[in-house]
Amino acid sequence: MTTISRLRPTPAPSGTEHPVPRWAVVTARAIPLVLLPQCLWRLPFAFHFEMGSVQSVGMPTMWISIPYVFGLSLVSEALALLSFGLVRGWGETAPAWLPFIGGKAIPPFAAIVPAALGGLGATAFWMPTLLGWLGLISPGIGFESAGWEVLAKVCVAPGMLWGPMLLALTYAYYVRRCRKPEGGRSAP
Repeated sequence: MTTISRLRPTPAPSGTEHPVPRWAVVTARAIPLVLLPQCLWRLPFAFHFEMGSVQSVGMPTMWISIPYVFGLSLVSEALALLSFGLVRGWGETAPAWLPFIGGKAIPPFAAIVPAALGGLGATAFWMPTLLGWLGLISPGIGFESAGWEVLAKVCVAPGMLWGPMLLALTYAYYVRRCRKPEGGRSAP
Protein backbone atom coordinates (compact mmCIF):
# COMPACT_ATOMS: atom_id res chain seq x y z
CA MET A 1 0.00 0.00 0.00
CA THR A 2 1.42 3.35 -0.98
CA THR A 3 1.59 6.36 1.26
CA ILE A 4 -0.80 8.31 -0.98
CA SER A 5 -3.53 5.66 -0.82
CA ARG A 6 -3.31 5.63 2.99
CA LEU A 7 -3.75 9.41 3.16
CA ARG A 8 -6.82 9.48 0.94
CA PRO A 9 -10.00 8.60 2.85
CA THR A 10 -11.78 5.56 1.55
CA PRO A 11 -15.48 6.12 1.06
CA ALA A 12 -17.73 4.03 3.24
CA PRO A 13 -20.25 1.69 1.56
CA SER A 14 -22.98 4.32 2.05
CA GLY A 15 -20.99 6.86 0.02
CA THR A 16 -19.94 8.82 3.10
CA GLU A 17 -16.41 9.91 3.88
CA HIS A 18 -16.40 8.08 7.22
CA PRO A 19 -18.27 4.88 8.04
CA VAL A 20 -21.77 5.30 9.44
CA PRO A 21 -22.60 3.33 12.61
CA ARG A 22 -25.01 0.48 11.92
CA TRP A 23 -27.48 1.78 14.54
CA ALA A 24 -27.65 5.11 12.70
CA VAL A 25 -28.56 3.42 9.40
CA VAL A 26 -31.24 1.35 11.15
CA THR A 27 -32.59 4.48 12.85
CA ALA A 28 -32.74 6.41 9.56
CA ARG A 29 -34.65 3.52 7.97
CA ALA A 30 -37.03 3.33 10.93
CA ILE A 31 -38.04 7.01 11.01
CA PRO A 32 -40.38 6.87 7.97
CA LEU A 33 -41.84 3.63 9.33
CA VAL A 34 -42.64 5.08 12.77
CA LEU A 35 -44.57 7.90 11.08
CA LEU A 36 -46.47 5.68 8.65
CA PRO A 37 -49.18 4.39 11.07
CA GLN A 38 -50.04 7.94 12.09
CA CYS A 39 -50.17 9.10 8.46
CA LEU A 40 -52.50 6.23 7.53
CA TRP A 41 -54.65 6.75 10.65
CA ARG A 42 -55.08 10.41 9.70
CA LEU A 43 -56.39 9.74 6.16
CA PRO A 44 -60.04 8.93 7.07
CA PHE A 45 -60.34 12.38 8.66
CA ALA A 46 -60.08 13.85 5.15
CA PHE A 47 -63.45 12.25 4.37
CA HIS A 48 -65.03 13.32 7.68
CA PHE A 49 -64.75 9.89 9.29
CA GLU A 50 -63.56 10.96 12.71
CA MET A 51 -62.15 7.60 13.87
CA GLY A 52 -64.24 7.61 17.05
CA SER A 53 -62.96 10.96 18.23
CA VAL A 54 -65.25 13.44 19.95
CA GLN A 55 -64.17 16.97 19.10
CA SER A 56 -65.73 20.29 20.03
CA VAL A 57 -64.60 21.83 16.73
CA GLY A 58 -65.86 20.25 13.53
CA MET A 59 -63.71 19.34 10.56
CA PRO A 60 -63.35 21.88 7.76
CA THR A 61 -65.26 21.40 4.53
CA MET A 62 -64.31 18.43 2.37
CA TRP A 63 -62.57 20.51 -0.32
CA ILE A 64 -60.23 21.89 2.33
CA SER A 65 -59.77 18.75 4.45
CA ILE A 66 -58.77 16.36 1.64
CA PRO A 67 -55.75 18.36 0.40
CA TYR A 68 -54.82 19.34 3.96
CA VAL A 69 -54.85 15.83 5.41
CA PHE A 70 -53.22 14.16 2.41
CA GLY A 71 -50.69 17.00 2.17
CA LEU A 72 -49.85 16.73 5.87
CA SER A 73 -49.24 13.00 5.53
CA LEU A 74 -47.08 13.43 2.42
CA VAL A 75 -45.04 16.27 3.94
CA SER A 76 -44.52 14.25 7.15
CA GLU A 77 -43.17 11.29 5.19
CA ALA A 78 -41.05 13.51 2.93
CA LEU A 79 -39.45 15.15 5.98
CA ALA A 80 -38.88 11.72 7.50
CA LEU A 81 -37.11 10.58 4.33
CA LEU A 82 -34.70 13.51 4.63
CA SER A 83 -33.17 11.72 7.62
CA PHE A 84 -31.42 9.45 5.09
CA GLY A 85 -29.21 12.44 4.27
CA LEU A 86 -27.62 12.05 7.70
CA VAL A 87 -26.38 8.55 6.82
CA ARG A 88 -25.81 8.76 3.05
CA GLY A 89 -23.30 10.47 0.81
CA TRP A 90 -25.84 13.00 -0.50
CA GLY A 91 -25.87 14.46 3.01
CA GLU A 92 -22.16 15.27 2.63
CA THR A 93 -21.88 16.14 -1.07
CA ALA A 94 -24.79 17.68 -2.97
CA PRO A 95 -26.03 15.45 -5.81
CA ALA A 96 -24.64 16.49 -9.20
CA TRP A 97 -28.10 17.14 -10.68
CA LEU A 98 -28.79 20.05 -8.29
CA PRO A 99 -28.30 23.45 -9.93
CA PHE A 100 -25.50 25.69 -8.55
CA ILE A 101 -24.49 23.40 -5.65
CA GLY A 102 -24.34 20.02 -7.42
CA GLY A 103 -21.16 18.11 -6.61
CA LYS A 104 -20.05 20.54 -3.91
CA ALA A 105 -19.34 19.56 -0.31
CA ILE A 106 -22.11 20.39 2.14
CA PRO A 107 -20.81 22.17 5.24
CA PRO A 108 -21.62 19.94 8.25
CA PHE A 109 -23.60 22.59 10.09
CA ALA A 110 -25.81 23.17 7.03
CA ALA A 111 -27.26 19.74 7.85
CA ILE A 112 -26.74 19.68 11.63
CA VAL A 113 -28.62 22.90 12.44
CA PRO A 114 -31.85 22.12 10.51
CA ALA A 115 -31.80 18.48 11.68
CA ALA A 116 -31.31 19.50 15.33
CA LEU A 117 -34.06 22.14 15.08
CA GLY A 118 -36.34 19.59 13.42
CA GLY A 119 -35.64 17.01 16.12
CA LEU A 120 -36.27 19.53 18.89
CA GLY A 121 -39.40 20.79 17.13
CA ALA A 122 -40.82 17.29 16.68
CA THR A 123 -40.10 16.48 20.33
CA ALA A 124 -41.78 19.68 21.50
CA PHE A 125 -44.74 19.11 19.17
CA TRP A 126 -45.49 15.71 20.72
CA MET A 127 -44.93 16.75 24.34
CA PRO A 128 -48.54 17.95 24.99
CA THR A 129 -49.94 14.69 23.57
CA LEU A 130 -47.64 12.64 25.77
CA LEU A 131 -48.45 14.71 28.85
CA GLY A 132 -52.18 14.35 28.08
CA TRP A 133 -51.87 10.58 27.81
CA LEU A 134 -50.00 10.49 31.10
CA GLY A 135 -52.83 12.46 32.69
CA LEU A 136 -50.64 15.44 33.56
CA ILE A 137 -52.68 17.83 31.41
CA SER A 138 -56.11 17.69 29.79
CA PRO A 139 -55.88 15.44 26.72
CA GLY A 140 -58.02 17.85 24.66
CA ILE A 141 -59.78 15.08 22.73
CA GLY A 142 -62.17 12.33 23.73
CA PHE A 143 -63.21 9.07 22.11
CA GLU A 144 -66.53 7.27 21.74
CA SER A 145 -65.08 4.06 23.15
CA ALA A 146 -61.92 2.61 24.63
CA GLY A 147 -61.33 0.69 21.39
CA TRP A 148 -61.07 3.89 19.33
CA GLU A 149 -58.76 5.40 21.93
CA VAL A 150 -56.47 2.36 21.90
CA LEU A 151 -56.37 2.40 18.08
CA ALA A 152 -55.48 6.11 18.10
CA LYS A 153 -52.71 5.61 20.64
CA VAL A 154 -51.27 2.59 18.83
CA CYS A 155 -51.17 4.54 15.54
CA VAL A 156 -49.99 7.87 16.93
CA ALA A 157 -47.54 6.78 19.66
CA PRO A 158 -44.71 5.64 17.34
CA GLY A 159 -44.61 9.15 15.84
CA MET A 160 -43.53 10.48 19.22
CA LEU A 161 -40.17 8.79 18.63
CA TRP A 162 -39.45 10.93 15.56
CA GLY A 163 -37.84 13.82 17.45
CA PRO A 164 -35.55 11.77 19.70
CA MET A 165 -34.56 9.49 16.81
CA LEU A 166 -33.71 12.48 14.62
CA LEU A 167 -31.68 14.04 17.43
CA ALA A 168 -29.69 10.80 17.86
CA LEU A 169 -29.02 10.69 14.10
CA THR A 170 -27.97 14.33 14.15
CA TYR A 171 -25.48 13.65 16.93
CA ALA A 172 -24.04 10.68 15.01
CA TYR A 173 -23.70 12.89 11.91
CA TYR A 174 -21.96 15.58 14.00
CA VAL A 175 -19.51 13.08 15.48
CA ARG A 176 -18.76 11.57 12.08
CA ARG A 177 -18.32 14.88 10.25
CA CYS A 178 -16.86 17.24 12.88
CA ARG A 179 -14.57 15.11 15.02
CA LYS A 180 -11.36 13.29 14.34
CA PRO A 181 -11.40 9.53 15.01
CA GLU A 182 -9.19 10.12 18.08
CA GLY A 183 -11.98 12.25 19.57
CA GLY A 184 -10.48 15.69 18.86
CA ARG A 185 -12.27 18.34 16.81
CA SER A 186 -11.38 18.89 13.19
CA ALA A 187 -12.16 21.81 10.97
CA PRO A 188 -15.43 21.21 9.10
